[in-house]
Amino acid sequence: MINVLLKPFIALSAVGLLLSLIVHVIALFGGQVPYSSYAWGLHIGIFVVWLPAVLVANKYSSDFKQKDLWKAALRGCPTWMRRTTYFFFGYAVINFIIFAVLMRNGGNTSTANDAAQFRGFSGHWMAFYSAALSMLYSATKADSFDKGRRCRNGHPVSPLAKFCEECGAPVLEHSSGANN
Repeated sequence: MINVLLKPFIALSAVGLLLSLIVHVIALFGGQVPYSSYAWGLHIGIFVVWLPAVLVANKYSSDFKQKDLWKAALRGCPTWMRRTTYFFFGYAVINFIIFAVLMRNGGNTSTANDAAQFRGFSGHWMAFYSAALSMLYSATKADSFDKGRRCRNGHPVSPLAKFCEECGAPVLEHSSGANN
């Protein structure tokens, strides 16, 4: 049932990520963002997808330590999806520093200033849409990922364990592809 409820938000997150990536690339090259007044709507879209993402992340990480929050919330994602989300957050930090320098130095024209603003904001949009997409997707896969996790000796193990809590044997890679 949860998968049916999350699918529209997953789709909106994917569309938001794609649109923010397009806006970012255009702004990065100093171009005029088409439909720029509508592009600012990506601000609002973050809240539309972020609320359900945080709710499911809280549900799927509530039994874990705070330091493992992201691991728990993203445990149903393939490795490439987790890494992409981490990349976008790292990029957002670097992009924000560049944005701050550009805004401090000012643009020569309003077009340059608009491009710099879009560049600054779209870096954050990409990070948050990517995180929402990953958390929502993970929620659709976490239950099946958690079921049947076993160590090499056949003992059941917890969702984030690398080694068996009972015998210390390595945990077998899950066949769902979530760790690939």
